[in-house]
Amino acid sequence: MLAVTGATGFVGQALLDRALDDGLELRALARRAQEPRDGLEWIAGDLADKAALRTLMRGAEAVIHVAGVVNDAAQFESGNVTGTLNVIEAAKAEGVPRLIHVSSLSAREPGLSAYGASKARAEKLVRASGLDWTIIRPPGIYGPRDVDYFEMFRLARWGLMPVPPKEGRASIIHVDDLARLLLAAVPGGEGVSFESFEPDDGRKDGWSYYELARAVGWAMGRRPWVVHLSRKSLERAARVDRTVRGPKARLTDDRVGYMAHPDWVVSHGQRPPAGLWRPLIPTREGLKATAQWYRENKWF
Repeated sequence: MLAVTGATGFVGQALLDRALDDGLELRALARRAQEPRDGLEWIAGDLADKAALRTLMRGAEAVIHVAGVVNDAAQFESGNVTGTLNVIEAAKAEGVPRLIHVSSLSAREPGLSAYGASKARAEKLVRASGLDWTIIRPPGIYGPRDVDYFEMFRLARWGLMPVPPKEGRASIIHVDDLARLLLAAVPGGEGVSFESFEPDDGRKDGWSYYELARAVGWAMGRRPWVVHLSRKSLERAARVDRTVRGPKARLTDDRVGYMAHPDWVVSHGQRPPAGLWRPLIPTREGLKATAQWYRENKWF
């Protein structure tokens, strides 16, 4: 039995699909009623509901903590820090020995964004928890159902792709590869427990933003014009996005600090050990399949 938080989100849904396909028994937290699925028990509640968290953990062998706040800066502390503390306390109260914590590569540079700072504080709580833990720091995650990289696909369709400054590079990972890693880490053991890992698609030195934009364009059957934006231009774009979409804006002021940083390539020494996991989805193929999913599900 595995307990899962964040099961209704982008990563969480991929994790559920993979785990249920593997025949695992799951218990998952959700704010709203969900469709029943064989092998899955839904628990009504959120990270602030300590009683629901105790129910979620009861009898579980491990908890995979995926839930977190990504966009709403006002909730970073309550969602990412206090929420993680509540998960830890519930796990300890119910005798769950193992915690797989999904963090973010942004925790590596907590001074650049409030989001990264909140994820870094959550990591400190995990390390001090007394549980048998593993921290996974994904880079940019793409795949079916994702709303963040969808913006790049939509822009490629229009033929114009504004991207962060020219000197920047980043790693990415397909959501299904990440889901496989989370499940592979559950047993723990030597070289896995009490370790932090930074997984990616296996591309050495990551992707320049130009390369990534052209790869997304190729997946969409386009050859978009790629325009690098300075930090000031990103800040102006964030103001426009906030004016147009209000609280639903994807380009926030906090994300500008993250995007303007030149190095979001995973650390070579912190990739997961090859005996535990390796990426299986070639990125160009993954991008093309993701574009097809967006089309079939009428996201454009």
